[in-house]
Amino acid sequence: MSTSLEHLAAVAAAGVPGLAPVAVGPSPDDDADFRSAVVVDAAGRRFRVRSPLSPEASVRLETEHLVLRSFTPAVRSRLPFLVPTAVGSVADGDLHAFVHSHLEGAPLDIDALARMAADPDPEHHRHVPSADPPPTLAVQLGRLLAAIHALPPALVLDADLPGYTAEQCRQRRLVELRRAAGTGRVPAALLHRWERVLEDRAVWEFRPRVVHGDLQEDDLVISRGRVRGVTGWTDLHVGDPAEDFAWLIAARDARLAEGVLDAYAATCRAASFRAPDCAPDPHLLDRARLDAELALAQWLVRGVERGTGSTVADAERMLAVLAQDVERRPATAPSPVPESDAAPAAAPADPAPADPAPADPAVADRAPRPGQGPVPRAGGSPG
Repeated sequence: MSTSLEHLAAVAAAGVPGLAPVAVGPSPDDDADFRSAVVVDAAGRRFRVRSPLSPEASVRLETEHLVLRSFTPAVRSRLPFLVPTAVGSVADGDLHAFVHSHLEGAPLDIDALARMAADPDPEHHRHVPSADPPPTLAVQLGRLLAAIHALPPALVLDADLPGYTAEQCRQRRLVELRRAAGTGRVPAALLHRWERVLEDRAVWEFRPRVVHGDLQEDDLVISRGRVRGVTGWTDLHVGDPAEDFAWLIAARDARLAEGVLDAYAATCRAASFRAPDCAPDPHLLDRARLDAELALAQWLVRGVERGTGSTVADAERMLAVLAQDVERRPATAPSPVPESDAAPAAAPADPAPADPAPADPAVADRAPRPGQGPVPRAGGSPG
């Protein structure tokens, strides 16, 4: 199947009645799962077309299309950011491609975001028509996450998307750990470390929330120091809010995750916020750190199951470095994850079965992010 820009423009035209492309350009995406392009029509409107490269990727895009269609104007009005609008779909070979509105802006890597949070560029705010100082990036991210987590669970469950209790979230992580241990390639120090967190029941006492489920820096549309939009809604579900913090652990500057958590907690405490009971539990960052580290184990499992030697070698190298750091650092110190050479209380009304089943294939297929920096230890409290 052709995935050239011209082909993707033709796919967009076939999927959106009346769309006549006059220009097409590349759009950043996960090259292992999708091919994407931005198409411009005669009126200057921009559309993003995404074509899956596997049946699993196609299912993810179908889910995202369903999620975007469920974001009614009333739901969108509750969010302090823009969300793409689903505008069409069309068969592309044996699979389906999907077309959404394109949000203007560009993603930044995690360390660029950390620098922007620590040292805002005055030029980004010179034309802001307000007497109040603009919110820092950490505050914007905290408000963003609080808004997602305050969405009504019915939005997810009525769309027949997954919902997990806190215990089911813990069981799902245990499945991931067992699959990784089964390869015989994970250092014992890491297995013991992860087991301690998973066996500490206090860590897993949290109220499930609506979560984005696949949030990463590539999903943030940034323009002039502002988060204009959020994309990548392929894994929306009710589950552990810590999942949406895990990507922040990759920043070399640990203050980014801490600042975002502070802003998140402050938003939940605000009298004007619609879900004041969303305050974070004391172990939210502990679970986020666990998720960030288990991503390396999932990358290893993927390589072993697919027989991809380069992936296995890459994952083993990163796990070995992490294990060395775990053994030599005190429990409160951050644990750096080396760069990857690969592209890496109330329960839901209708929870998933108690059997956690295999790990989510969409998560298992996700490589650790290139350039991952320090990953704080999983044992301790965020404070």
